[in-house]
Amino acid sequence: MSEDNHVGVVGAGMMGAEIALCFAMAGHQVMLKETSLELAEKGKNRLAGVLDRLAKKNKIDADDKPLILDRITPTDNFDLFENVHLVVEAAFEDEDVKKQIFAELDTICPPACTFATNTSSIPITVLATAVGPERIGRFIGTHFFSPVSLMPLVEVIPGLDTAEDTIATVMAVCRQIGKTPIRVKDVTGFAVNRLLHVMWIEANRLLEEGVASIEDIDTACRLGLGHPIGPYALMDLTGNDLNLQVQHILQDAYGERFRPRPLLKQMVSAHHLGRKTGRGWKHYES
Repeated sequence: MSEDNHVGVVGAGMMGAEIALCFAMAGHQVMLKETSLELAEKGKNRLAGVLDRLAKKNKIDADDKPLILDRITPTDNFDLFENVHLVVEAAFEDEDVKKQIFAELDTICPPACTFATNTSSIPITVLATAVGPERIGRFIGTHFFSPVSLMPLVEVIPGLDTAEDTIATVMAVCRQIGKTPIRVKDVTGFAVNRLLHVMWIEANRLLEEGVASIEDIDTACRLGLGHPIGPYALMDLTGNDLNLQVQHILQDAYGERFRPRPLLKQMVSAHHLGRKTGRGWKHYES
């Protein structure tokens, strides 16, 4: 990272906004880009509540909240990305959307700027084809986990042409913002999602077969497996539409063991997407 510490984050949804927050908490100046200024500002505004929760957990000093938020600049264009030295993309999980973003960024960002994608399932080498040969060695995957403000893990995924010094730099940046990076091979779904979605698919089988209820499955995983959160609570947190999309990608890559269960498809068709819609596997107050 350069001395000016400027970072760009593309996508101001739940993931992107909290990624921006983690960089801001570590002292970076962050440009938070969305398709409209209204959405970018909305993403930043949600972070006030996140900081309040972190203060209650004694993870930050409440007096630092204004300073942290001041480090985040919402924007609806890439003009402010001309001086950033790291971009983290956290846009919609769609190959074409991500490639379009990186192709545009490749013409705007300085040559030394590193590009990182927060994709949860799309191979890094595939996305890296969106940039020119001068940039491809600085293209890498950084898969954060939700909620980013609390989850310490980042999967760091080099593409076929990612340079070793890029890997070392990004691993160091992850540690600097308080995360624990692990290096993972560039395969569809990487490591964690392949483990996670197998569990989610089996949980839905249990539910479809009437083996146990949603609440009991969540309790079993928390108390029997030591998980901090049950599978259904976590699915609602991440969004059933995204979960279904990822399972389709995994099925295409690995076959039947990742075929989405009919119950998940039904939930998405009914727009029971999780916390963001107020109803998923469970009901939530708005």
